Amino acid sequence: MNLKGLRVLVVGFGITGLPLVDFLHKKGALITLTDEKDEKMLRESLEKIGNVPIKKLLGGHPSNLDVYGHTDLVIVSPGVPLDLQFIKDFKKMNVPIIGEIELAYRYINNPLVAVTGTNGKTTTTALTGKIFEIGGKNPEVVGNIGVPIIGKIDVVKKDQYFVVEVSSFQLETIQKFRPAAAAILNITPDHLNRHGSLDSYAALKFRLFENQQENDVAVINADDKICAMRANQINSRILFFSRLSPQENGIYLTGNKMMVRWDDEEKHVIDIEQIKIPGNHNVENAMAAAGLAIASNVSIEAIKEGLMTFNGVEHRIEQVAQINGVNFVNDSKATNPDAAMKAIEAVDAPIILLAGGMDKHNDFKELFLSFNQKVTHVFVYGETADQLLQTAKSENYRNIEKVRDLEEAVYKASKMAKAGYTILLSPACASWDMYPSYEHRGNHFKEIVNRCR
Repeated sequence: MNLKGLRVLVVGFGITGLPLVDFLHKKGALITLTDEKDEKMLRESLEKIGNVPIKKLLGGHPSNLDVYGHTDLVIVSPGVPLDLQFIKDFKKMNVPIIGEIELAYRYINNPLVAVTGTNGKTTTTALTGKIFEIGGKNPEVVGNIGVPIIGKIDVVKKDQYFVVEVSSFQLETIQKFRPAAAAILNITPDHLNRHGSLDSYAALKFRLFENQQENDVAVINADDKICAMRANQINSRILFFSRLSPQENGIYLTGNKMMVRWDDEEKHVIDIEQIKIPGNHNVENAMAAAGLAIASNVSIEAIKEGLMTFNGVEHRIEQVAQINGVNFVNDSKATNPDAAMKAIEAVDAPIILLAGGMDKHNDFKELFLSFNQKVTHVFVYGETADQLLQTAKSENYRNIEKVRDLEEAVYKASKMAKAGYTILLSPACASWDMYPSYEHRGNHFKEIVNRCR
């Protein structure tokens, strides 16, 4: 793709904005930037651009397309909804609308593997990167994990792999994006405030495989009903993984042994108690990472070493401290009920749960049904606090209290907890009503906990 002289509109100046503008400038594009935030709010980021000549339309997105001038290409940040009127108007004019990962893919000559799913993406992507590193694949771990691909294109070497975490928002704008091996971990309701329905959300997730060819590999969770049902849409080779049943071509458990059967060979990968990160959900994440590695010709020995040494990712069932015998666990990355349910399953009881945040139109009924007497009390806060209270009442769960914010939740939980308890931040909601990101929320939790020492 030749960008020289093209007039490119960049919509949204988030995490991908700086490296994207830098890349476009180096390739000779003429850049216009638009963002809902004004120049004062973006000052720090804009200063980092330096003397790059860009036209800025800040503090909102003008609805009159004439304001933008002639536009050859629109690149939309993942957080920007595609149903904004000016974007729909550009589409009607047949102006190409893509995202950063699609643009990056068109410049990539390196092998690429990708991970998506509702929960476990970051853990699986990071674990895959660890295994690939041990296996000599020299990976760059990029994408929705927090490192834009576009910023790495000009620094990677020919023998390096890209290991990419991909979100549903990013998959909305792909056209040619084609991973040689790709995994989908699970599909449960999430981001329905943007995607409208579970079916639409699932269809977006499965776009990950739409450009794969017959020699590429799709790694699919056979235990997830939606994933299993949609697997017949895939044209590439399928490597299933399952905790619950043997697989003719895939990864499965025989007792406590993780086995793989692929290309007419059966091998023992690891005993599951040797996997360092806890919980059944992490057994599934480990299977998916192993599947991507097997599809990429990484040795079983490297896979085993990676699974035995990987410590997990920050903000996902992260042990923060033990104070007076009380465990504090940061699971801020649990931005939907299913993720919180997995954390409750994984950590030791009795649990005091801290939950709440931005409303993504999720249903919390299953969350309360998952407690199984492990959760002794819940403190709720944020935009969804009243919804959580109402759901608890409908499910006859009474040990719940609404508090002002996370700080009050930690304070009250600490007063209530006894030695042997776990205080678990697993919000089951997005952070954006009170924090810029789940990382900020998790870091604030750790700051509050450290003040409790």
